[in-house]
Amino acid sequence: MIAHGLSYVKALSKSRPRASAQAQAGPAKLRYNCTTVMITRRKARKVKIGDVFLGSDFPIAIQSMTQTRTENVAATIAQILEAEKEGCDMMRVAVPHLEAAKALKEIKKKIHIPLIADIHFDYRLALEAIKNGADKIRINPGNIGSKEKVLEIIELAKKYKIAIRIGVNAGSLEQELMEKHGGPTAKALVESALNWIKFFEKHKFTNIVLSVKSSDVLDCVEAYKLLAKKCDYPLHLGITEAGIPPYAAIKSAVGLGALLLEGIGDTVRVSMSAPVAEQVQATKNVLKSLHLYNKEPEIIACPTCGRKQIDVEKLARKLEPELMKIKRPLKVAILGCTVNVVGESMGADYAICGGGKGKCAIFRKGKILKWVTEKNIVGEIIKIIKSTK
Repeated sequence: MIAHGLSYVKALSKSRPRASAQAQAGPAKLRYNCTTVMITRRKARKVKIGDVFLGSDFPIAIQSMTQTRTENVAATIAQILEAEKEGCDMMRVAVPHLEAAKALKEIKKKIHIPLIADIHFDYRLALEAIKNGADKIRINPGNIGSKEKVLEIIELAKKYKIAIRIGVNAGSLEQELMEKHGGPTAKALVESALNWIKFFEKHKFTNIVLSVKSSDVLDCVEAYKLLAKKCDYPLHLGITEAGIPPYAAIKSAVGLGALLLEGIGDTVRVSMSAPVAEQVQATKNVLKSLHLYNKEPEIIACPTCGRKQIDVEKLARKLEPELMKIKRPLKVAILGCTVNVVGESMGADYAICGGGKGKCAIFRKGKILKWVTEKNIVGEIIKIIKSTK
């Protein structure tokens, strides 16, 4: 097995068809290092949040929410700065009282991404948050108290030229819609959102982002699909209250993935009971898996079997943190043996293949660059990647 693996890998450079030759081979050509499927984004109008733009002409924005008491300014700033490093594009904070609303002014001075104020129940908190520098207000209009109070928020948001997210949640839907639909169904969520869109538009406010969240994946997906057909406002995606990882991450990926594959979604948050950095990373991973995030590398690794010639999991876990320091889109494959090395090495920018006898082959776009001992493989491939573009 080992001898065969070594000889097979060594023979690849001589026998493997080049991607460029294949690209000229006519109708039956093979395609490497690319995808034949592209996601067509749903057409969504432009909305500005601080210095970030949402809409189908812009990359899907990653956002999350702090877990600190917002009035604890130092702790809140620290958590936002950590999220920034992880790749977060926008951050939301809870504003449950006046002290939290006033804290936004100081927080804004020390962060570099748009700040969103999350408001429930008391419209006066939204007004204060706007005055203290919020780049966007998130409200569920159904729990603000009255249309007159919502209108006060709209008028001040107009004055300050900021956006409002109409955030309809299954957990806080208007009572009359609950009774009409027999619960927080997908149709009930969408009806609430559409009613509020009409109200906002009636008062000449269209700087809107929408969400229709549920903790039930099927209801959530159906609601967003229905809403996507009814308007062209940017949509904020999330499976609310998803739970704890790893289940919550999987649950979110299933729901978000179903929507993103259909081109639905302009900003995304994975909402799970976990540290903010973990939520941001999970959101990135969902987008990255669909080629909707291109600011960092991707590792693909075989699940391993009895043929493996290297410790794939150990190698992947050691390589990943070093690779993520390289802020450009790359695909790196780690293969335990030679079974899939032809296609995978040509489909990746770089690949590592276990060849036996403690040796690994490093490939670049399907061509063997060098042989390295397993012990030195991480340092060698990082050095190679950094030296090439």
